[in-house]
Amino acid sequence: MDAGRLETVSETAPRELWGPETQKAVANFPVSGEPMPAPVIRWLGRIKAAVARVNAELGLLDADMAERIAAAGDHVAAGDFDDQFPIDVFQTGSGTSSNMNANEVIAALAGDGVHPNDHVNLGQSSNDVFPSAVHLAALGELQSDLLPALGRLAESLEAKAGEFDDVVKSGRTHLMDAVPVTLGQEFGGYGAQVRQGIARIEATLERVGQIPLGGTATGTGLNTHPEFAERVRRKLAEETGLTVAAPPDPFEAQAARDALVEASGVLKVIAVSLTKIANDLRLMGSGPRAGLAEIRLPELQKGSSIMPGKVNPVIPEVVTQVGAQVIGNDAAITLGGMQGHFELNVFVPVIARNLLDSIRLLASASRLLAEKCVDGIEANREQCERYAELTLSAATALNAHIGYDLASEIVKEAAETGRPLREVARDRGVDEGVLDEALDYRAMARPHDR
Repeated sequence: MDAGRLETVSETAPRELWGPETQKAVANFPVSGEPMPAPVIRWLGRIKAAVARVNAELGLLDADMAERIAAAGDHVAAGDFDDQFPIDVFQTGSGTSSNMNANEVIAALAGDGVHPNDHVNLGQSSNDVFPSAVHLAALGELQSDLLPALGRLAESLEAKAGEFDDVVKSGRTHLMDAVPVTLGQEFGGYGAQVRQGIARIEATLERVGQIPLGGTATGTGLNTHPEFAERVRRKLAEETGLTVAAPPDPFEAQAARDALVEASGVLKVIAVSLTKIANDLRLMGSGPRAGLAEIRLPELQKGSSIMPGKVNPVIPEVVTQVGAQVIGNDAAITLGGMQGHFELNVFVPVIARNLLDSIRLLASASRLLAEKCVDGIEANREQCERYAELTLSAATALNAHIGYDLASEIVKEAAETGRPLREVARDRGVDEGVLDEALDYRAMARPHDR
């Protein structure tokens, strides 16, 4: 379809394109005031356009009518008519209302003689087309939004790992002093966490891209041409570059939303990872005088309406709030995934709402964490090195030379007196050469590089 034809459809379209079924749903579901997520609506339009063109190829739909339907579907896919989808996201569990909404809007846009069900919905049921739109919306947002955002965050953390490679500090376990590490090692660990999250998402994409389209009402494919589903999938893949595939079994694909539950579970893991990273940054940046003060976070805004000069770790705080929301979303998706009774899951709208919300939130939080926090972090080198020298757990390196029991006595005396480990150990008769070798803090952080 050429651009002029598409513009004509858009320019001549009346407002309030929906019909009676949409109006009934609007009246029936005044629940949240939140409409179906835009990516789902746009994928409904994209699917309807591909279906119309395939039905024309198969001789099931008049070519001119099919192209008018396809042009209208292209407009919906482009987001030109998002305002024509007013139905609450909390609606009939199959998404029938939103599918009917799409059929009515596209029929109105396509013009004379086009029927919402007989023509726009030809070869489809809400039971297969709506979950297909949800799967592909999630697949598209994961690949175009979340994965690049996580990649950006991983690069930022890895850059800091290199920058802080030589900054030695006290390690901490149980929130207590432990043997020395480098600040670079910690940031390298954070980068690896994010990379693992990327790998986890990539491992789910194949299953998320398996759609039930062609199963119609129950998975049998009643009222569809035998070549219909494969042709539509191929067309969608060619148009978008996404991997769109048939499910291993049409009845599993119709009755269960396990791939979406799996994807949500991965998002929960990423939320946990980002929360751990953000909390560590908050703790390391605490102070500036009465906290750890190992790093300096970028100063973005005033931190208090009453305490002058106070600066808060606002971006890490946002990230931890996002983590809490994503974990809550996953709980609802998990419960929704359990509602696949017999041949149909009837919690698809709430799964769609929460899954796409999690993807959007994590992508935004990852970009903010990279751009407004990690990129600008500075190391307080003097403080870090002071902590490395103060940690009594450095005595662990003496074990091989003087034994655990004597090392424990030295630690206890140093803790009680406040004297340095080296001084106490020297008084206990430990040779200076042994102390030079064992209490080399940078070497202690990399014992296998010696």
